[in-house]
Amino acid sequence: MAGSAFGIMAFSLSAFVSLALLGLVSSAKFDELFQPTWAFDHFTYEGEQIHMKLDNFSGAGFQSKNKYLFGKVSLQIKLIEGDSAGTVTAFYMSSDGPQHNEFDFEFLGNTTGEPYSVQTNLYVNGVGNREQRLNLWFDPTTEFHTYSIFWNQRQVVFLVDETPIRVHTNMENKGVPFPKDQAMGVYSSIWNADDWATQGGRVKTDWSHAPFIATYKGFEINACEYPVSIAAADKAKKCISNGDQKYWWDEPTLSELSVHQNHQLVWVKAHHMVYDYCTDSARFPVTPLECVHHRH
Repeated sequence: MAGSAFGIMAFSLSAFVSLALLGLVSSAKFDELFQPTWAFDHFTYEGEQIHMKLDNFSGAGFQSKNKYLFGKVSLQIKLIEGDSAGTVTAFYMSSDGPQHNEFDFEFLGNTTGEPYSVQTNLYVNGVGNREQRLNLWFDPTTEFHTYSIFWNQRQVVFLVDETPIRVHTNMENKGVPFPKDQAMGVYSSIWNADDWATQGGRVKTDWSHAPFIATYKGFEINACEYPVSIAAADKAKKCISNGDQKYWWDEPTLSELSVHQNHQLVWVKAHHMVYDYCTDSARFPVTPLECVHHRH
């Protein structure tokens, strides 16, 4: 299994990146796509890399300059080295307002020698509580790895080095709301969450190891930039393929995972998932509707 699993991880999901159809293609320096939003003095710039730190005074965060509706967003991140217990490094997309949509990667710090965990979550119309957690199959602190969110009208896919670790499909026909009509910004932050992040809050942040530093590079957005200057009724149409325009994320091959991608997802869940809200009967005595209709 190990050999085949390694082959799965090494496979490049070129379908996500090779289609030469319409879309906003951006692979740029940090300040062309993003801007710091708080604790400006907790950023360090080193060539193409950005270092963002957490200390006992503050965390830090940045966000995209624009909002997007459908496409793919990727960041390369090297997570906090050593004892990172109590810390969270987050990469997520979110719309605005109380009925917001949101797609979350949250990297949960640990004590030295333990596997690094990533928690994903998804909010639709302001409702979250869809946590899944898995242990990464590599040490994310020694080198950069690529974390991506792919989104179209049919599915939301979370990817690690192009391996899908979670998919949320459109099941509106089953009465399950799907996030398809709110533009989303792209965000990242580093902050202290020692009330819950490591072993349920039992292990606290050791500030003698501060500053805790996450490093970023490879800022890529291949998505539909959501216009602010046109009527609301016309905005969604701009990011959907029609007779005059074809967007790569609307290609039929991207309406669901391929057979190979499904095999990858099964492997991740079987060997690395440690929590799935769908099976948490203590929190959800009635199985959430989306969990009834598909595995995700």
